[in-house]
Amino acid sequence: MKDLSNENVVHIKKDNIEYLQFRKLLQYEEIIHCYTLSKNNFDVGSNNTYEINKESIKENYEKIAKCLNFNIKEIIRPYQTHTNVVKCIKNEYNEYSIFPKELTDVDGLLTDEENIFSLSYADCTPIYLYDTKKKVIGNIHSGWQGTLKGIGKIAVQTMINNYNSNAEDIICCFGPHIKKCHFEVDEDVANKFRKKYEAMNDINDIITYNPEKNKYNIDTQKINTNLVKELGLKEENIIDSGICTVCQKDLMHSYRANGENAGRNTAIMGKRRKNI
Repeated sequence: MKDLSNENVVHIKKDNIEYLQFRKLLQYEEIIHCYTLSKNNFDVGSNNTYEINKESIKENYEKIAKCLNFNIKEIIRPYQTHTNVVKCIKNEYNEYSIFPKELTDVDGLLTDEENIFSLSYADCTPIYLYDTKKKVIGNIHSGWQGTLKGIGKIAVQTMINNYNSNAEDIICCFGPHIKKCHFEVDEDVANKFRKKYEAMNDINDIITYNPEKNKYNIDTQKINTNLVKELGLKEENIIDSGICTVCQKDLMHSYRANGENAGRNTAIMGKRRKNI
C-alpha cells in the first residue's frame, strides 16, 4: 500500500480512512488538522455537488471528526469561488455550518477562537496558518486565481493587522496541490502571472516554457512562498508537503486529472476545545 509520508508530512491510515498531517503542526496539541485522501470514496463534495450528496458527505465528516476527536457541529465551511476574500471568524457558529450565507464568496478563514474550518480542494493549494504565540489559525484556499490575487499574503497580513501577530511566529504549511510538473497553462495565463509577479527575482524559474507542448508551467507554491516571506515569515516555518495531486491522482481527488467528475479533498484546520 502506497505511503505518502515524507520529511514534512505523515500518512495516517485509521478507521478505514486515510489522511495527511504535517509533522510541524503535530507539535502543537491544541491544533486539529489534516488533508483527507480519496480512499474508500472519501469526498466532501464541491459547491455544485454538495446538495446532491449531502448525506454521504456528512457521514464522511463524521468519520474524520471521530479520527481527530472533534464534534461535527464545530465544522465551518465557506462557499469558495476563487476569491481573495479572507474572513475573521468569532465563535458564532454552534452547529454544523456548511455554506452559511455570510460566508459566500469566501476563500479564507481566520480565528483565534475554538473553531474547525473545512475547505475543499481538488488541485488548489491548501494553506494552513498558525501563529504559535497568539494562537491564531488560518485555512486558505489558493488556486491559480487565488495565487494570482495573492490570497495567502492577504491572509498573513490580516493576521498581523487584526490579531497583532508577529510574522516570525507564524507557521505556513502548503498542502498537496497541482505542482509545476502538471500545472500547464496557455500564454494568456502565463502572461497574467508574469505581469503580476515580474518583480520576483526568480520569476524565470517560476514560469517556464515547454516548446514541445507550446505550454507554460508555473510553480504556484514558489510564488506563495515568496509572498509570505515578503511579510517576514521565517524560512524554517514555511513548509511544503511536496506532494502533487495529479501525480497522486490514485490517492486524492484531482480536477486536472478527472475533470468535472472529480470529488473534493478537505483541509481541516482548527483549535481543540479545552473541554475535550
